[in-house]
This record gives sequence, structure tokens and C-alpha cells, in this order.
Amino acid sequence: MSRVSLEGQVAVVTGAARGVGELLARKLSARGAKVALVGLEEEALKEVSGRLHSESAYWYADVTDHETMGRVAQEVKERFGKVDIVVANAGVATGGPFADSDPQAWRRVIEVNLIGSAVTARAFLPVLVESRGYLLQVASLAAITPAPMMTAYCASKSGVEAYAHSLRAEVGYQGVRVGVAYLSWTDTDMVRGADQDDVMRELRQRLPWPSNKTYPLGPAVDRIVAGIERRSAHVYGQWWLRGMQGVRGYLPALIGTVGQREMKRFAPRLQGMRSGLVGAGGAADEAARATHRN
Repeated sequence: MSRVSLEGQVAVVTGAARGVGELLARKLSARGAKVALVGLEEEALKEVSGRLHSESAYWYADVTDHETMGRVAQEVKERFGKVDIVVANAGVATGGPFADSDPQAWRRVIEVNLIGSAVTARAFLPVLVESRGYLLQVASLAAITPAPMMTAYCASKSGVEAYAHSLRAEVGYQGVRVGVAYLSWTDTDMVRGADQDDVMRELRQRLPWPSNKTYPLGPAVDRIVAGIERRSAHVYGQWWLRGMQGVRGYLPALIGTVGQREMKRFAPRLQGMRSGLVGAGGAADEAARATHRN
């Protein structure tokens, strides 16, 4: 599909305080889009908004909160007059053996990554129908291939991939396009946070090339922007991810075999692994929920 100019388009980006969301907001703004930033780090969102090249605004919101996200969608429409693009990017992660995982952290990964994405879409679909717009769901290599020590993250990203593909069929006749973006290990606070654990870092380094590398953020986000301009059904942050689609049916059996060997190798070191959400974004989510409880 030919590219659509982003000049004057209104784009909503969740999880916009840092990482993929922040850089995506900057690149969309540089192409003339007006940007609505959504996330849990109010001061960071304010700073990001202040650095953008075009008109922007920010909203403090938990993407899992139906009422709040409905209000945000209404306010974004009132502020900018329309919504053309929504990028469901907000996400958190945790790692480690499932049996020893923190049940609350495990559940929160599903809530933010899967339920939060659905809440975001539910809130903004009415305005996307009006504009015949585009919803981009950020998934992951974890949607294509299972991985030991990442049960919550893989489950959540597989879920959002399936949900987005199903939604595409439902809303296409209304003029709304739906895309899924896939990213491998990309240089973000989330990945750096996961790498702070020696076992997780070494396990990742033992993956076969090219899945054992950490990729720079800029080129990955450039690919996402190009996908948004084309209203693409599939967007690949790294070139080789497209090829993974053709072999994904073989991966569960392969990883089930190889993964057992790796887990046996690392078993003596698994006791006492840190549980909870990783990275600065995970810390912000935990802090926001603690404040809400109090």
C-alpha cells in the first residue's frame, strides 16, 4: 500500500513516557502528526510532550482502566477534533521460572499487555471508525515463538497478536485498518532491566543468531513509522522477523526440546531470582498501583 502523509494526522501513543513509545511519538511529530501521549509517568510525559515538534498533549492513565481510557478517548477527540492513529504500545514484563513467579506480577503482565490493549482499542474504536483510521498493536517476537522463563510475556503477546488479527476482520468493512508490530530484543529500559539478572541475560545470549542480539531502538521505530504510513497489517521492527512467520509452526517442539536442556543447565542458579516487573516502566507501574491502593 502507498504511504499516507502524517501531516495533520492525530496519533495516540500509549506507554509514551519512554522507550518505543517516546521515540515513536517524536518521529510521528517530526512528520507533522499531532500526538496524544498516554501513560503512567506524568512528569516524563510532560517532558516528552514539551520536546515534540508539533502540537501535542498528554494524559495520565492506566490502560487497564475502562472508565479512565474512555474519558481519555473523549478528551483527545475534543482536544484535537479527531483521531486517525492509535498505537497500543504500553507494556510490562517479568521473567523467571513460572513456579516461583510472583502471582501478582505475572497477572499484571497479562492485564497491561493484553487487557490494556483491548481496553485501549475499545475506547478509541468509535473515533477510529469516524476517521477510517488505523490501530497498531505492538506485539513481539514473543508472539511468534515461546520461550522458557517468559511465560507471562509470551502469553500476553501471543494474546494481543491473536486479538488484533481477529479485530482486523471485524472492523475492516468500517474502514478501520488494524496492524500488528513485531519487535525482537530492542534497546529499551525493559530489555535493560531484564538483562540486570545474570541468568536471564546469559540465557538470551545463548539463543541462536540473530535472536540473541539487542537491536538499536532508532531503526526499529523507523520501521514502525513506515508501517503506520502504509497502514500495514504486519510491521517488523527487525528485518529477519518476517522470515520467522514461515517457520513458527515448528518452534514450539524445537524450543520444548532445546529449552529443557538449557533449563537443566541453569537449574542450580534459578533459586532466588528476582521477581516482579522489570525496568523503569515496571517500577512506574508498581508505584502507580501502590499509590492507588493507598
